[in-house]
Amino acid sequence: MKKNLVNALLPAIILSSVLVSCGKDKPLTSESTEVQTAKNGQMYVLDTMNSKIEWKGFKVLKSDNTSHFGTIKFESGDVTVNGDKLESGKFVADMSSLANVDLADDAEQKGKLESHLKSGDFFEVEKFPTASYEIAKVTAAENGDYNTVLDGNLTIKGITKPVQFKANVKVDNGEVSIATEPKDILREDFGVKFQLPVQNGLIKNEMNVQILVKALEKK
Repeated sequence: MKKNLVNALLPAIILSSVLVSCGKDKPLTSESTEVQTAKNGQMYVLDTMNSKIEWKGFKVLKSDNTSHFGTIKFESGDVTVNGDKLESGKFVADMSSLANVDLADDAEQKGKLESHLKSGDFFEVEKFPTASYEIAKVTAAENGDYNTVLDGNLTIKGITKPVQFKANVKVDNGEVSIATEPKDILREDFGVKFQLPVQNGLIKNEMNVQILVKALEKK
């Protein structure tokens, strides 16, 4: 049972990898991309019931057999559209909603994993109840499977870093949908290192995230 719990918790370390700062290392300073988008268009409010972040974390051997995955809900958010073009936006994630999906058939392990992720070992949800992504620049993509490039600022546990996502953006009939390409984020960029070097070496530096947003026109 102890071995199974350790195996279940290791990918949790990866997930928290995006957000926790390591007190023993040189303190990280936040960075950000200057917000260039004008906010003079029509506002659309995030539909929190139909928007989410999907995450996946990996052990050292990165494969579907060595991963855990789940979701995080949004607390709030909005986007601004000018004509049929996305101009800006900000999404605030509710970190207390962090949930594991692949352990759905094992309620005990699922609960332990989620509790550990929310604890002081990782996301410190009581102290840092939200994370956010603010779009700083929107660029049309001429080639590839995605029609838009989003440059923005990701903030987790008080650390802000510039992160770019490719995305498919659609504006239609009073609704905006945004689906980013699944993207690996380097946990150590956010100062996330498990306190014990041996455990830290068992998890990948990458955590994969995808943002799925639906927003409705504000009347």
